[in-house]
Amino acid sequence: MAAPMNSPPRRGLVLLCLLLGGLWEIRASQIRYSVPEETVKGYVVGNISKDLGLQPQELAERGVRIVSRGRTQLFALDPRSGSLVTAGRIDREELCAQSARCLFNFKVLVEDRVQLYGIEIEVTDMNDNAPKFQAENLEININEIAAPGTRYPLPEAVDPDVGLNSLQSYQLSPNHHFSLDVRTGDDGTLNPGLVLERALDREEEAAHHLVLIASDGGEPRRSSTVHILVTVLDMNDNAPVFAQPIYQVTVPENVPPGTQLLTVRASDPDEGTNGEVAYKFWKISEKQSPLFQLNEKTGELSTAKSLDYEECAFYEMEIQAEDSGGLKAWTKVLISVEDVNDNRPEVTVTSLFSPVREDAPQGTVIVLFNAHDQDSGRNGQVVCSIQEILPFRLEKSIEDYYRVLTSQILDREKTSEYNITVTATDRGTPPLSTEIHITLHVADINDNPPSFSQTSYAGYLLENNLRGTSIFSVTAHDPDSNENARITYSLEEGTIQGVPLSSYVSINADTGVIYALCSFDYEQFRDLHMRVRASDSGNPPLSSSVSLNLFVLDQNDNVPEILYPAIPTDGSTGVELAPRSAEPGYLVTKVVAVDRDSGQNAWLSYRLLKASEPGLFAVGLHTGEVRTARALLDRDALKQSLVVAVQDHGQPPLSATVTLTVAVADSIPDVLTDLSSLEIHSAPEASDLTLYLVVAVAAVSCVFLAFVIVLLALRLRRWHTSRLLQASGDGLAGMQASHVVGVDGVQAFLQTYSHEFSLTSDSRRSHLIFPQPNYADTLISQESCEKKDPLCLSEDSKFPIEDTPLVPQAPPNTDWRFSQAQRPGTSGSQNGDETGTWPNNQFDTEMLQAMILASASEAADGSSTLGAGAGTMGLSARYGPQFTLQHVPDYRQNVYIPGSNATLTNAAGKRDGKAPAGGNGNKKKSGKKEKK
Repeated sequence: MAAPMNSPPRRGLVLLCLLLGGLWEIRASQIRYSVPEETVKGYVVGNISKDLGLQPQELAERGVRIVSRGRTQLFALDPRSGSLVTAGRIDREELCAQSARCLFNFKVLVEDRVQLYGIEIEVTDMNDNAPKFQAENLEININEIAAPGTRYPLPEAVDPDVGLNSLQSYQLSPNHHFSLDVRTGDDGTLNPGLVLERALDREEEAAHHLVLIASDGGEPRRSSTVHILVTVLDMNDNAPVFAQPIYQVTVPENVPPGTQLLTVRASDPDEGTNGEVAYKFWKISEKQSPLFQLNEKTGELSTAKSLDYEECAFYEMEIQAEDSGGLKAWTKVLISVEDVNDNRPEVTVTSLFSPVREDAPQGTVIVLFNAHDQDSGRNGQVVCSIQEILPFRLEKSIEDYYRVLTSQILDREKTSEYNITVTATDRGTPPLSTEIHITLHVADINDNPPSFSQTSYAGYLLENNLRGTSIFSVTAHDPDSNENARITYSLEEGTIQGVPLSSYVSINADTGVIYALCSFDYEQFRDLHMRVRASDSGNPPLSSSVSLNLFVLDQNDNVPEILYPAIPTDGSTGVELAPRSAEPGYLVTKVVAVDRDSGQNAWLSYRLLKASEPGLFAVGLHTGEVRTARALLDRDALKQSLVVAVQDHGQPPLSATVTLTVAVADSIPDVLTDLSSLEIHSAPEASDLTLYLVVAVAAVSCVFLAFVIVLLALRLRRWHTSRLLQASGDGLAGMQASHVVGVDGVQAFLQTYSHEFSLTSDSRRSHLIFPQPNYADTLISQESCEKKDPLCLSEDSKFPIEDTPLVPQAPPNTDWRFSQAQRPGTSGSQNGDETGTWPNNQFDTEMLQAMILASASEAADGSSTLGAGAGTMGLSARYGPQFTLQHVPDYRQNVYIPGSNATLTNAAGKRDGKAPAGGNGNKKKSGKKEKK
């Protein structure tokens, strides 16, 4: 129970300590100095930095400055020494007039702490003013009958100094009639008077000259004088008398000029001119004199100018009444000025902390201002307020200082500027108010990262773009300002197919435009995924990123690629089989093609471009299937060539072609029998490939035929030499040809040809008959005869056939001549003989094969193989040096020679390292195909 009993005394002690501490803090915040008046500018009043607990250099850093209410600033802060110095000349009398103590108060603000310190400076007086009379000359009229001892008041001297420096004494020049009488008033003022010591006699001395000296007590002593002229008058025994010794009046300060305040009255019982009284100001200050005016005859006192309570609230003066006889009377007038609410409150912004950071905590002081009303009483009481909708609150600081503080966290992005209206209203009737508008700027901090308008972006880019092309643009927005809103764009690190992203695209750091560093290929990759980062330039910088998907759009830049039938790489020819019994719609083969493009660019269509037999085959538009369009007939050629075009649907469309060789046969052996006559010409303008092969074989057959004729001519000459020719019935044996020749592993059947040779023995004329072929396409070129072919007998021949010329031949058919594109050689570029002929049917082809067989048999007599230098079989002599065996199929491989174990092989094949194929292929009798 002891603790509760002791609690109240302890609580009281704590409250007392808090109260004393608060008083000590208030006392400690008041700093006092003293300075003598009339000091020069820069005079050190005191070390204020030390009294504030700061270093001299901290005065500027902490924003220490002097604040006052619109008064002329007499003091300043020296930031180098940290001292309080005078800003100019200080006149105590101007500041404080006759006040005993002259105190000058102002405030010192420490801005960083928003703390005010009161400064009180006492200005000490110096004897810088001498006593001064209102006039330098004074006239006094005294009646000669005046009794000794009469006291006549003298004008007072005014000294604005105080203390010992003020007026201390008066002295009168010595004379026999007058003395000086100095009286001290209730307020301590000295009132001099002139006392008559001896009776005056006008007849003896009509005027007396006196000098009154007023002196102060300062160092050095200062004084001033007034010259008094005393005129002795004739007798006037009654002096004017005022009705009241003191006149008092109270007037409001807003009375207009010319307003009558009061009327002073003095009466004089004398008659005539001695009873006439004149009024004038006897004692009035220089400042008060222009404000009032006095009627000399009536004694009416009125205002000459407007009164101002704030400048002076009380006026005191003396009025003198004098008759014409020189008798005088004096009265005192006291005027009290009543305050009127005629002054609006004055609001002075002492300190404005603008701009203020938007992250300033609650309670941050942003404005410090002073609200003061020069009126007094309730008229001078001021109440301040601000708008309630703003995030600020008003708080009274000390005396008449107020401060505006933040009531919540500011956000510059919502409001970057506040217009604060401070209203100061007094309590007068009617109340007067003043408004000031304070503009507060909110300083930005980097509290917002850049933001994109979308969470992700998608862009489209045509492939095969140019390098450096602008392909996309992103834009981010930062609600901050200045550097905090300056955005820099960059691409986050990444790879595409193992290659850094920076190798494909780049971004403009200022505009966010993305550029392509290479040409994109849709077939390589179809999209690019990247993240774009936007960073501001604040401190610290903030950033955000967004995903960007760039889709590469396809262009028709790829030609369709044919997968089947594939183009052979070994020089062989692919052949498709179509049985002769195939019905219409029979699927022969299918052309398979793909396009690396996509969409419409990859839609393929197939069509038959060329065909050796139009109407026989059809190609599916979308499937590429090659089918028979009708039933196969016996007249249809064995080998059919088809050119199929594959085209996409791009813009512009691209296409590719493939050549198909279709063999029409019921079985594979039938196909192998006739494939030796098939050769696919590479020239794209050849519409019938079989024709070229037949023509080539026919040409070789012609050459071989010429060779046989020469051989026969040689034998005839031998017979003629040996005189073996006896009877005309003897016939020349024809050369037997092999019936089976293997060509590249494909068996071909040759036919036997019969030739008739007729010679007569009863005459030296011989008759050689060459049977006419059963077709009109084979002619013997006249050029061969001109070149002295062995079969064309000359006059030097041993045969007596001068009268028997050769059977005349028909001129060559011009249709057999090859065009420049059809001549043997690479793409028809050889310059062959314009008149050369070439076989173009199956008969000549088989004759060419028989000639090759005969040459092979003759060559087999010397060796078992055909060498590389086997010659051209006479082809060069007929068709030009450019045409050799390389332009016709090589039939020297695997030639079977009946009755011999030797097998003819291609020497070139040996060089290529290929083993010769056997000649034991499928053997068929060719009796059905023989032609006579």
